[in-house]
Amino acid sequence: MHKPFFRLPKPTADVKGFARLAAMEAVIRGTTLSVFPLLMYRAWGSAAVVSEIYFVIGLLSLMTALTVPALSRHVPRQRIFTGAILLYVLACVFGMVGGKFTTLALLCAIMAAATSFVCFNAYVLDFIDKTEFSKLETLRLFYSAWGWVLGPVMGVWLLSLWHGAPFVPVALAAFAMLWMKKQMHLGNGKAMTTQQPRAAHPVANVRRFFAQPRLVTGWLIPLIRSCGWWFYFVYVGIFAVENGLGEKVGGYASSVANMALLLAPLMLRWMRLHSVRRAVRTGCLLSGLCFVLGTVLAPFPWATVCVLVAGTCSLVLLDVCAGLPFMMAVKPSERTEMSSVYSSFRDSSGILSPALAWLVLQFFPVSAVFAAAGAGLLAAWAVAGRLHPQLGVPGAKRVRAK
Repeated sequence: MHKPFFRLPKPTADVKGFARLAAMEAVIRGTTLSVFPLLMYRAWGSAAVVSEIYFVIGLLSLMTALTVPALSRHVPRQRIFTGAILLYVLACVFGMVGGKFTTLALLCAIMAAATSFVCFNAYVLDFIDKTEFSKLETLRLFYSAWGWVLGPVMGVWLLSLWHGAPFVPVALAAFAMLWMKKQMHLGNGKAMTTQQPRAAHPVANVRRFFAQPRLVTGWLIPLIRSCGWWFYFVYVGIFAVENGLGEKVGGYASSVANMALLLAPLMLRWMRLHSVRRAVRTGCLLSGLCFVLGTVLAPFPWATVCVLVAGTCSLVLLDVCAGLPFMMAVKPSERTEMSSVYSSFRDSSGILSPALAWLVLQFFPVSAVFAAAGAGLLAAWAVAGRLHPQLGVPGAKRVRAK
């Protein structure tokens, strides 16, 4: 038999396998990152209306994420994960139709991301050892960088050809995710067959989550970080259009910001030399100051864009370390339930961010939303002070408190 000239590496349920699966989803989300805000702005013609729609969709997405554990009691997790990926395909269909159907495309894409995130986190907690979490986060960001860097530029360029063109590579990436998931043989996860049955009511899960202060702190920091990214990706493009810089600036700004993901291994090395708390506080402080400065420099649009791009480097540092406090605190017996509540930070940011933006836009121009994001990040800097000083420091290197 002749050996094939080229063979794709077979994904496995290890650190590299999960990083590659996340990288493929990054292609999906990165390509539509700057496309959705522009298409929504085209369809509705108002930044305030776009904010209202994002708010409603965020509520629906949050409800979706919180009901995944209850749904998993009746539907196998692998089918839920498959359904999430197929929602990405449905989003492509609505996106190709265009016009106000873009709203349905956005709804499907955000619900897909919410459901996928819950399943992905639960699988990671099942298959990856706790000591490998920081390695996985860094490798995931590094592999995903190409989707986040090239995706926004490609999406905006394809958008200039036809409104439905960006959704073609998105659909292809979704089918690639289905293939990778099948090859990894994830099944329904280890925890689902070993855990004792417990109530899966969303309200009960939320109560147990917020009764644990360490989990709450580990949720608040990613929530505020996610809000910072939300304000950046949605409103930089709109700010550029309203200030005469053109539609392509938003896509380019998103791609340039995501280039910092390539520095994730160096950021991990720096974090290991210090601590998770110091890394989190540094990222919150520097990004918060840059976002506030972006509003101050609003009379000079290019300066605002540049300083916001600089601030996203610190947001990438938070991407590396902000999820670690939760992963290091969650109990193995509550992985699925607590992962669903933890993952709600993304959907909650999709609710809080447009609600706050809508409120700000009633009295101020678009540039003011960046100051609101900066204030939130500075608040996260204060919250991060509650983290243990030696969180993430290897046991052999820890210093006992006197």
